[in-house]
Amino acid sequence: MLNIAIRAARKAGDLISRHMMDLHRLEVMTKGANDFVTRVDEMAEEAIIETIHAAYPDHSILAEESGAQGDSPYQWIIDPLDGTTNYLHGHPQFAVSIAVKHQSQLEHAVVYDPMRQELFTASRGSGTQLNNRRVRVSKLNRLDGALLGTGFPIRRPDQLDKYLETFKAVFPRASGIRRAGAASLDLAWVAAGRLDGFWEMHLQPWDIAAGALLIQEAGGLVGDMQGGSQHLEKGSVVAANPKLFKELLKAVAIR
Repeated sequence: MLNIAIRAARKAGDLISRHMMDLHRLEVMTKGANDFVTRVDEMAEEAIIETIHAAYPDHSILAEESGAQGDSPYQWIIDPLDGTTNYLHGHPQFAVSIAVKHQSQLEHAVVYDPMRQELFTASRGSGTQLNNRRVRVSKLNRLDGALLGTGFPIRRPDQLDKYLETFKAVFPRASGIRRAGAASLDLAWVAAGRLDGFWEMHLQPWDIAAGALLIQEAGGLVGDMQGGSQHLEKGSVVAANPKLFKELLKAVAIR
């Protein structure tokens, strides 16, 4: 299944990269406030699902553009182009994200950055790799001096004040906070130790699933902002290495 996920992610990534030269021609549709979709998103998702169903025709799909399909205990959770706004501006921070869940447990994960040709992969119990080399979360043991990633609640402006409270709790202590605009890639960077931690509100399962398994298999912790483990269901996520996780969670917790 991991090999199929890799094949699907690379196929989608190649398609996304090819169309970078024609951004000015893309038809852009609006799904909601600050939420865009292009034909490239749709074509990438179609290519991923086609690849999966060629190997596993009965498996279920949960994808950003086409929604939920099937009722198999195996579910593929897909974001064909995480960071569409970046992509539309030629800003090279976006990724393909694919996870496989069996019943309630994540089993496999792929996050592919086609611009850097970086492939993050994980299978439950087998660790996390970046381009076939093992990676681990950072070893920083406190919030002071940490480099953190975050995301703004751009689709929920009514939640901005609540988010800013979390930002104000972290900002005086961290050495830097980055908002890159592609949560799956931010989570992959936590897994690789490039970021010490990450938090964001109001995400979807396809934004979180693959990155969450990457972090867990790289030795890190992932949870929701209430301190539980329902990040996929609630859409809020806190992630870091084990030493930093509790401190970051305490700072940003929403109860």
